[in-house]
Amino acid sequence: MPDLLFEVNNRIATITLNRPEALNAFSGEMLDLWIDSLVTVRDSEEISVLIVQGAGKGFCSGGDIKEMISGKGFYKSEEDHVSKGINRKNSLWKKVQRIPLLLEEIDKPVIAKLHGVAFGAGLDMALMCDIRFVAESARLSESYIKVGLVPGDGGAYFLPRLVGRDMALHMLWTGEVLSAEAAKARGLVTFVVPDEELDKAVVNYAVRLASGPQLATQLIKRAVYQNSEMSLRSSLDYISSKMALVMEEDDHKEGVRAVMEKRKPIYGITDSQRTDKR
Repeated sequence: MPDLLFEVNNRIATITLNRPEALNAFSGEMLDLWIDSLVTVRDSEEISVLIVQGAGKGFCSGGDIKEMISGKGFYKSEEDHVSKGINRKNSLWKKVQRIPLLLEEIDKPVIAKLHGVAFGAGLDMALMCDIRFVAESARLSESYIKVGLVPGDGGAYFLPRLVGRDMALHMLWTGEVLSAEAAKARGLVTFVVPDEELDKAVVNYAVRLASGPQLATQLIKRAVYQNSEMSLRSSLDYISSKMALVMEEDDHKEGVRAVMEKRKPIYGITDSQRTDKR
């Protein structure tokens, strides 16, 4: 079996990290497949939502501790990642760090589904997603400090934006392990659900988003992220342009009609198809 599985059903794509024997620690193969999958999600008109999950007993433990012990680098790979400093850098820049950069280019909703453990870079991979569903029994930690490392995949960027600078420093300096509820209280995760309800909760949420007006959904995501680095004037100018675009869409017209007719809207189809479905 490959180290990462990718499938698409009913406009919902799913990435499954598939090294359960290593708590889904990274490998070169996993990272390459992850990158390829994100390119597909970014470019495909047949995908509306992405779910990222882990196989087995946990979401992802980040770097492979066995490879570190043997002096082979951060993750399992046939490539040379340790003989020179530039090799160590490129093991991040050309592999691990491609993932947050690609996610930045994806306007579609990305949902992380966490269970078991999400430690170190594994946790940071979830922080890069838009929404985080977490099982009640899950444990989360910025665990780099425990092996004398720094957050090499974007944790120092994403974490302060979620929990604030002081709490981010505390978490990174101590490697504190958090329960799901404690993580939610700090703003680290979006929803905490009973373990047995996690799959259903994530699927229902993904279906809800995939059934909505896609252009509006994607432009909302783009606006929220880009507005964080804009002035108020620039933000209002930006969003007024997007409003002009979505008001031309059939989905907007259908949404208004559905409100007036007190019915559920049918998005993403032509007016003739919509008439046939009524």
